[in-house]
Amino acid sequence: MRMKDKVALVTGVGPGLGKAIAVTLAQEGARVVVCDVNETALAEARDAVEEAGGTCLAVRCDVSSSAQVREMFAAAVDRFGTVHALVNNAALTPNTPVDTERRNRLYSYIQTPVPRESLGFTSSIGDDEWLRFWGVNVHGVFYCTREALRLMEPQGYGRIVNIASIAGISARSAHSPHYSATKGAVVAFTRSVALEVAGANIFVNAMAPGGVATPAFNGYLDQIGEDGRNRLWQSCPAGRFGGVDEYAATVLHLASDEHYLVGQVISPNGGSAI
Repeated sequence: MRMKDKVALVTGVGPGLGKAIAVTLAQEGARVVVCDVNETALAEARDAVEEAGGTCLAVRCDVSSSAQVREMFAAAVDRFGTVHALVNNAALTPNTPVDTERRNRLYSYIQTPVPRESLGFTSSIGDDEWLRFWGVNVHGVFYCTREALRLMEPQGYGRIVNIASIAGISARSAHSPHYSATKGAVVAFTRSVALEVAGANIFVNAMAPGGVATPAFNGYLDQIGEDGRNRLWQSCPAGRFGGVDEYAATVLHLASDEHYLVGQVISPNGGSAI
C-alpha cells in the first residue's frame, strides 16, 4: 500500500493511460480525485477507481481554465483536506484524420528509400491548432502545478508527476510539431520546478512514454494493416508499444515515497529512443 493515507489528483482520466493511473494509485491505498472534460469518461474512471476499492471524487474540469482548476482543487480540499500527489496527465494528442495522414506520411518517408523533401507539417499548422495544444498541454500543467504547490509547500510534502512524451525528447513525433513543442515545454518546466521545490520535500519528475497501446492506437494499428505494423515495429526494438498498466506502474513509483528522484525524465519507450 504505497499510497496509503495519501490523496492523489489525476487529470485527464479518459480511456487509456489516465484511468489506469487512477486505478493503480487507488489499489495502492490512495484516495483519488479524477478530472476530465468528458463526463462519460469521468464517470467511467470514477466507477473503475471505486471498483478497485478506492474512494474517489470526480470533478469535471478543463485544465486550460485556471478558474476551473482552482475550483477543482478547492473541491479536493473540501472532500479530502489536501492533495499529496498530482499527476498532470491531461493533454491533447494529435489524433484527427489530418494528424493520421501526417503520421502515415512521416512513417512512409523514414522507412522507404524515396527522394528527400520537406514534409510540410509545420507550415500547414494554423494559429488556432497551435494555441489549442498549448492551452491544455502546457498552461494546464502550470495551472494544476501552481494550485498543488499552494497546498504542498505549507505541508512540506508533495509528489508531482508530469506526463510528457517521447515526442518532447526526440523527433519521434515529427508529424506533430505542435504536440512535440508542448511536451518539450513540459520537460523543461519539470526540471525548473523540481529544483525550486525539492528543499520543501516536494519531488517533481516526469514520465515521457513512448507509444501507448490505448484502444485508440490499437484502432490505428488495425487500419494500417500487417505491412504497416511491421514497418512501425522496425523503429521499436521491443516490437510493441507499452501497455497502460506498465506505464501506470512507473507513475506509481514516482508518486510514492520509494525514490530519491528530483527533476528526472523517465522514458519507458521499448528502446525507441535510447
